[in-house]
Amino acid sequence: MKMKKTSLNTTKVTDRKIKRLYLVAATVVAAAFVMAMPAFADDPLTTINNLSDFVFSAIKAIGAILLGFGIVQIGLALKGHDASQRAQGFMTFFGGVVIYFAKDILDMIL
Repeated sequence: MKMKKTSLNTTKVTDRKIKRLYLVAATVVAAAFVMAMPAFADDPLTTINNLSDFVFSAIKAIGAILLGFGIVQIGLALKGHDASQRAQGFMTFFGGVVIYFAKDILDMIL
């Protein structure tokens, strides 16, 4: 009985694909090991403090934005003689002040 040539060709093609996939995976793993950089962390507390400073500086920026928006709301409320908008403006303004000084407030409490 004769074997079909197409089955041999598909087997060879499948073997080639498997070998190529293995070669690519092995290359990626080898590159990951070769390009790895050691991290020499002297003090983990320094890293945590840097992260804390970054987070509080982002919070301070949000507080400054709210503070400016509150001032704009107060100005528009005074121009339009709208009491409810004036109250909302003052609440936004003082909320921005509290958020801006959040780290200082927490430092005083703790």
